[in-house]
Amino acid sequence: MSQETVKEALQKTIEAITKNPKCSNVVFRAETELVEDVRCTLKVRDFSPMSVDEPADLGGGNAAMNPVELVLGALGTCQEIMYAAYASVMGIKLSKVKVDVKGYLDLKGLFAMDETVPPGFRKICYETTIESPADAETLKKLVAMVESHCPVYDTLTRAVEVTGAVSINGSKAVACAA
Repeated sequence: MSQETVKEALQKTIEAITKNPKCSNVVFRAETELVEDVRCTLKVRDFSPMSVDEPADLGGGNAAMNPVELVLGALGTCQEIMYAAYASVMGIKLSKVKVDVKGYLDLKGLFAMDETVPPGFRKICYETTIESPADAETLKKLVAMVESHCPVYDTLTRAVEVTGAVSINGSKAVACAA
């Protein structure tokens, strides 16, 4: 897909939302299921199922990425996609966009060894490399747009309502709240 094709697709979607603002609300879905030990499958849209596993030292078979690695990958790839999308709309040529993401997690929280330690990441850091013939001022505007409009970055940095329910043996047993 060329930069022009991306621009046309995005402009068409923006135009549709302008004509009918209600069509801006979308729902993304994922289905997961535990397969064996700590290995799971992840199914999204019509794609082949993807395995999710843990490294051996966390009880897995090291057959695939683990969930926290998927979060890091989601942040990096979302940033890259946003760079491509906004660059196409802004008419900026990009030669390279690469994001290196690191997440810092204390396993004492995961293993309930210290109630003061959260089970998730304490800190996530990323470094983005951009190569482009565009001038520095134009690229700074692009960076500002991506940093302020990346959905995964926003989801990770803003309190988001998360709710759920648990069914046990076919009966709804527990409603989960954030």
